[in-house]
Amino acid sequence: MAGFEMLMLSTPRLLLRPLAEGDEAALMAIFSDPAVTRYWSSPPWTGIESAQAMIARDRAAMPAGDYLRLALERHADRTLIGTCTLFAFQAQCRRAELGYVLGSAYWGGGYMHEALLALLEHGFGTLALNRVEADIDPRNIASARSLQRLGFAQEGYLRERWIVGGEVSDTALYGLLQRDWRARTPGQVAVPAAVAAAH
Repeated sequence: MAGFEMLMLSTPRLLLRPLAEGDEAALMAIFSDPAVTRYWSSPPWTGIESAQAMIARDRAAMPAGDYLRLALERHADRTLIGTCTLFAFQAQCRRAELGYVLGSAYWGGGYMHEALLALLEHGFGTLALNRVEADIDPRNIASARSLQRLGFAQEGYLRERWIVGGEVSDTALYGLLQRDWRARTPGQVAVPAAVAAAH
């Protein structure tokens, strides 16, 4: 798979771009927030080293096309407010998994929906994915609603799949097919007019 280190997607309010040096403090603010990581796959961060390690991993993995993680940066003030990711690529099956996180100060503003519209369009279009999956904690009602709004359907329920910080939790598995993405009505999910990609 082609590298993603130069990929940028633009939406009306956001620039989706690779993580870079200088993003450490913003990442730390997001991932150290217990409200944000309540249903995450790891406990809240306790040191800036975790942010540094994430950026370092991306610098190695993104050029190789191992996964695609983009920061959500607001056009208005260049603030990094979250990330969205396509990972666990299966080339033969043209499948990937979706991950996303948004700073709690920006919840309810439609930012993640806007970002995921662009990311999924890139995934189903440029990357020619046939299927995208999302694994969420079933107690995370806001995340479930976000996925459903994008056209995802819940397809499975896996009991006690995660143990994070000593807490056992289940998984609700969601899936979205390329044909369903293409067949959606414009009013259901309107892809931003300005989606620019550069490899």
